[in-house]
Amino acid sequence: MTNLNGTWVLDAAHTEIAFVARHAMVTKVRGKFDEFDATVTIDEENPANNSATATIKTASVNTGNADRDGHVRGEDFFNVEEFPEMTFTATGFDATAGTVTGDLTLKGITKPVTLDVEVFGVEEDPFGNVRAGFEASTKINRKDFGVDFQAPLGSGGVLVSEEIKIEIDGSGIKQA
Repeated sequence: MTNLNGTWVLDAAHTEIAFVARHAMVTKVRGKFDEFDATVTIDEENPANNSATATIKTASVNTGNADRDGHVRGEDFFNVEEFPEMTFTATGFDATAGTVTGDLTLKGITKPVTLDVEVFGVEEDPFGNVRAGFEASTKINRKDFGVDFQAPLGSGGVLVSEEIKIEIDGSGIKQA
């Protein structure tokens, strides 16, 4: 088994925290956050000591389109002036199921979410850093978090899907 014991800090240069939404119900729009901090502590002998926290700067959203980024930062979506951060705090780990449950807070609203997690291993890089690689994902309903922008389509759908997929492709560096 891979030894994950210890405290890990996500390496922002090798980690992506992203989301996917349906646009006009026919295609996907992807975005990511460029500024975040996250720490995970794993104690395989006493899992009650496991913890994970993340803070994401909402103004760092990047969808690859400046006009869309401005709209997403505004009151219709993240309202970054009033809510500059979103946070995640783990409340439980299930190594057998490969899940981490926790509280996601977005726009001042906190709801439980479950991340499906796959760990790819632990390796020492050429610079002496011990790294763990993983992927995690979940789906949320954006309306549950007060992101209720609606632009109806003639077909009865909406411009931006209510279901949002969150995807994390991470590299953690073990702290001494």
